[in-house]
Amino acid sequence: MKQTEKKGISIFALAMLNVVAVVSLRGLPAEAEYGLSSIFYYIFAAIVFLVPVSLVAAELATGWSEKGGVFRWVGEAFGPKLALIAIFMLWIEVTVWFPTALTFGSVSLAFMGPNQTWDQSLSENKFFVLSIVLAIYWLATFVALRGTEAFSKLAKWGGLIGTVIPGVILIVLGFSYLFAGNTPQIELAWKDVIPDFSNFNNVVLAASIFLFYAGMEMNAIHVKEVDNAPRNYPIAIGIAALGTVLVFVLGTLAIAFVIPQSEINLTQSLLVAYHDMFVWAGIGWAAPVMAACLALGVLAGVVGWVAGPSSALLVVAKGGYLPRFWQQTNKHGMATHIMMAQALLVTLISTVFVVLPSVQAAYQILSQLTIVLYLIMYLMMFAAAIYLRYSQPNRPRPYKIPGGSLGMWLIAGLGFIGSLTAFLFSFIPPSQIAVGSPETFVAILVILTIVFVSLPLVIYKARKPHWRDPEVTDFAPFTWEIEEKHPGVINPSDKVTHTLHQPN
Repeated sequence: MKQTEKKGISIFALAMLNVVAVVSLRGLPAEAEYGLSSIFYYIFAAIVFLVPVSLVAAELATGWSEKGGVFRWVGEAFGPKLALIAIFMLWIEVTVWFPTALTFGSVSLAFMGPNQTWDQSLSENKFFVLSIVLAIYWLATFVALRGTEAFSKLAKWGGLIGTVIPGVILIVLGFSYLFAGNTPQIELAWKDVIPDFSNFNNVVLAASIFLFYAGMEMNAIHVKEVDNAPRNYPIAIGIAALGTVLVFVLGTLAIAFVIPQSEINLTQSLLVAYHDMFVWAGIGWAAPVMAACLALGVLAGVVGWVAGPSSALLVVAKGGYLPRFWQQTNKHGMATHIMMAQALLVTLISTVFVVLPSVQAAYQILSQLTIVLYLIMYLMMFAAAIYLRYSQPNRPRPYKIPGGSLGMWLIAGLGFIGSLTAFLFSFIPPSQIAVGSPETFVAILVILTIVFVSLPLVIYKARKPHWRDPEVTDFAPFTWEIEEKHPGVINPSDKVTHTLHQPN
């Protein structure tokens, strides 16, 4: 553990970790249905969500850099009870998200075959999808258990080979197809950039775009490992944010140029688009190779997400907020019991693929549940950033959102309103996708959301003094605890958090 903390992370490595954590080509077909209007949705979501998340996370991570991530930030503002909800939302939404991400990985593997018709049929087989989802996830867990050095290398190179390079190829081929004089499958007119807001269903499905941008705050958990964090962290986040928007916008249009709107499939269309473009370019043999690269990209992204939130939850557990059983680590300092429990839960959730009417239906309901849970955490994070400007106004923040309180209200307030809007829309089933009974769809989302929010409250109420190991130093007390204050009152201290005296 100590050895890991001494190794600095460069700007490039941190930017790549964020690109891998955020950029996923698997969601592009969902937005390709909107053609040119997808540009509006991407830019709008970037303004009201991606930029606020990036700036707010940078201030919080450099102002309160002790381990714990969003638990630390929300706890500094509102206390440990709400903080436990925030970190649990991060951990559980990732758990729910894994099957959707790995569905794309299974489809990628299916498209490695020589016959596209057979490949498409295999990718629609629910039992094939389930088996591949579980195989990739358990492999990712095994890699993550080997420690930070192992999964960071896979995330870096797997992200490059499985996300960045395929993204560039998709964009180059898609626009080459257009500029070569081929007729695009969408109408190219400026009037189509602005969506038809009279069609409410368009707005509902487009709300899922917020999930595309989620994750910028994840690597703030490791801010203490970043070289010159006050300077390099915001720079790396800015590079990753700009690259993310460009990849999403251009990649979505590339798919829309090639695949007719009526034929778009959430899990298959990206692979079909690659196949059609490679055939057009006279290199059809490259399609299976690209499918393998995309599968590697999925594995790299999943490994990072297996390790990150679980490591944050481990820190919280060692702070005395989870029983000693969940504080177990291996020789690499990884949270073995937490990660094993997560793997078992992913296995259980993945059986949804066998129960629901289609892979697409399972994909959509799990995606929207992920959005709901993740946005709860973001709402708390934005609220914490605003509140801390008043409750701890003098606390040094090496990176600070400019504009004083007005700047914070503008940026974090915009993010809060955007997140709340997307949160509400996520409970409405999209008409474009067959999800079975709409009532059942909504009921599942509501019930699971209530259960997952209630669980950390039950754990907090049941906590015991012996859960905290006095010999463990991984978890630092909140600043208001050290200075004998309360999160509900103003703390005028201007001391850097890590210089404060730690009580025995």
